[in-house]
Amino acid sequence: MQTEKSIIESLLSNTGITINGNNPCDPQIHNEKFYRRVLRQGSLGLGESYMDGWWDCENLDQFFHKILSTDLDRRVKDDFGMTLKIALNFVLNAGRKSKAFEIGQKHYDIGNDLYRAMLDKRLTYTCGYWNSPSTSSGNNMTLDEAQEAKLDLTCRKIGLKTGQKILDIGCGWGSFVGFAAEKYKANALGITVSKEQKELAEKLYKNLPIEIRLQDYRDINEKFDHVVSLGMFEHVGYKNYRTYMEIVHKALNDDGLFLLHTIGGNRSVHSTDPWIEKYIFPNSMLPSINQISKSIEGLFVMEDWHNFGTDYDKTLMSWHSNFENGWETLRLAHGDTARRYDERFYRMWGYYLLACAGSFRARKNQLWQIVLSKKGVSGGYKSVR
Repeated sequence: MQTEKSIIESLLSNTGITINGNNPCDPQIHNEKFYRRVLRQGSLGLGESYMDGWWDCENLDQFFHKILSTDLDRRVKDDFGMTLKIALNFVLNAGRKSKAFEIGQKHYDIGNDLYRAMLDKRLTYTCGYWNSPSTSSGNNMTLDEAQEAKLDLTCRKIGLKTGQKILDIGCGWGSFVGFAAEKYKANALGITVSKEQKELAEKLYKNLPIEIRLQDYRDINEKFDHVVSLGMFEHVGYKNYRTYMEIVHKALNDDGLFLLHTIGGNRSVHSTDPWIEKYIFPNSMLPSINQISKSIEGLFVMEDWHNFGTDYDKTLMSWHSNFENGWETLRLAHGDTARRYDERFYRMWGYYLLACAGSFRARKNQLWQIVLSKKGVSGGYKSVR
C-alpha cells in the first residue's frame, strides 16, 4: 500500500523535482503531515502548509515552473471540495455588484506602504513592457522603465491625443491616468473599488487634470474618446463579461478605441485557484480567448491582440526582489500594531509572487492587450508595438 509520501513522489517523478533533494527547486519538508494535507486539500493545502512553515524551497518560482510545465496541475484530479467549489460558482455570481468592493478591501487596501515598497515609482500594479523598441536599454530596462514603456504603449495603441477624454476602469493608484494627463495632455477619469488607492492617487496627481472615483464599472454613465482597462477584467467574472462589454460600448464614442489589458488563461474556467481565491484575489478568475470573444461578439471589432505574457515573469520577479529588499522596513514600521506584517504574511506574499512568476514562465498564464473598435477603423488599424 502506497504511503502519502510515496504518492507525492510518484506524482513528481516526471517533473525534475525531488522531495528533500539537493537542487534549489527541490522542496524541503519540515512536517511529515505535509503529504496528507496536500493530497486532501490540493493547491490550498500546498499554499497553507508553506505559510505555516511546513516546507521551504530555495527557488519557489522554479518549483512552480517545473510543476506547471509538465501539466501536473491537470493530471491530478480535483478533490470533492474543489468540485463543490466549482459547482457553487455556476450557481453564484462572484463578480456581482454587491461584492464589487470586496477585492478592494481585501487586497488593494491592505497597505499602501506595501505597494510603495514593491512596485515602481508610479505604483503600476500590472505587467511591465520589457521589450520596448523605443528604449535603448532593451532587456536591461529597470522596472520603472518597463512600466513607463507599458503606459506609453497603451497610449500609442489607442492614438491618444491632446485634450481627449479617457476612462480607465480599475485605475489603481492612478499610474495610467497620471501618465496620460502628464505626457499626452489628456483629460482622464479613473475609477477604482479601493479607498486606499483613491486617496493616494488624488494626492499623487492633485496638479493634473484627472479625476479619481470610488465607483463600480456598472455605474459608468458618460461618454469618452477612449477607454482602457489595465488588470481589472480578472475581477469581473464570466457571468458579467457581456455586461461589462456592453457598458464599455455605451461609454465609448463611435470613433474611439477600447484597450483591454488582462491576464488570460489557456482554457475556459469558471473559478480560480482556491489558494489565490482565499488569500490574494477573492471573486477573481482568468478569462479565456473563447470567453472574451463571446463577450464582444456583435459589439466590437477586434483590431489587435498582443500577447506579452513572458514579460509578467520579469515583472513579478522584480516585485519580489523589491518586496524582499523592503521587508525589514515594513515589518519594523508596524511593530505589534493590528496592521503588522508578520512572518505568515511574509511567506504568503512571497509565495503569491513566485508562484505566479512560475506560472507565466511555464506559459500557463498569458498577458493580453486587445484593441477593440465599435465599427472598425477606417482603412484598417496599424498594430503598435
